[in-house]
Amino acid sequence: MNIRTTHILIIAAVSLTAAVLFSCNSERQRSHLDIGERDSLPILMSVGVSSTVTDSGVISYRMITEDWYFYDKKDPTYHAFEKGLFLEKYDKSMHVVAYISCDTAYHFDTKKLWELRGRVLVKNLKGETFRTSLLYWDMATHRIYSDRYMEIDGEEQQLSGYDFSSNEMMTDYIIHSSKGAFPLEEDNKPSEMEQDSVSMTK
Repeated sequence: MNIRTTHILIIAAVSLTAAVLFSCNSERQRSHLDIGERDSLPILMSVGVSSTVTDSGVISYRMITEDWYFYDKKDPTYHAFEKGLFLEKYDKSMHVVAYISCDTAYHFDTKKLWELRGRVLVKNLKGETFRTSLLYWDMATHRIYSDRYMEIDGEEQQLSGYDFSSNEMMTDYIIHSSKGAFPLEEDNKPSEMEQDSVSMTK
């Protein structure tokens, strides 16, 4: 999946969703009702977000999340999706052709880094699915990577292993300490193979 589009989707969703702003007045008196310092509170909070991005009037992307917080006083600043994030891409016939889901997501805007945690599931435009517990997208270097166990399922092969690294499309990738099943050209029956690393380019 072209995960660069997820950033476009997030920015568009910010302008489409309602936000509750938390402000701090340095002159007001503190009371027992105060729940914490300003730097521990988000400046933006959105709940029950379901936003779409359209292209020429046709829905191209949808984002769904239960809550969304932006912490502008943290170092580095970041967006938090503590209760999960789901993004999907549609074709012109409104069929889902790619998606990303995870239990928790963080976007460190100044570092241009996404961190997806929990049950991370990605389907790219080639129909391959990727399952892991931790996935990073470095927008500065245009790389996606993970040191956690990864399973990759495709129509022609299945792979699993560690130390996954990929381009942003997740079509040119390498996985180390891998084990996989591939079809044989002669009879199209799968064969098992194990090796230190497998590289796939499509």
